[in-house]
Amino acid sequence: NAPIFGIDVEGKINEWNDKTAEITGYSKEEALNMPIVETFIVEASRESVKGVLNKALHGTETSNYEIQFKTKTNEIRYLLVNATTRRDV
Repeated sequence: NAPIFGIDVEGKINEWNDKTAEITGYSKEEALNMPIVETFIVEASRESVKGVLNKALHGTETSNYEIQFKTKTNEIRYLLVNATTRRDV
């Protein structure tokens, strides 16, 4: 089972599956509507991650991008992600 999370155009979490909850220690209820970059991404990577997410929101996908996620206990988890746009129909 792969970790899947999504953000809205403001960078706030709107999708958070069980695997992401397991990896990070944050339940879906805790994570929803939190700003993903400021809350979960290590400070040194924030600008880069913002750039990748912004590109995805504008239709440019990024594959196999490594991000450093902070867990609820402040451990670092390395995730290899694909940033893609999902459009509501």
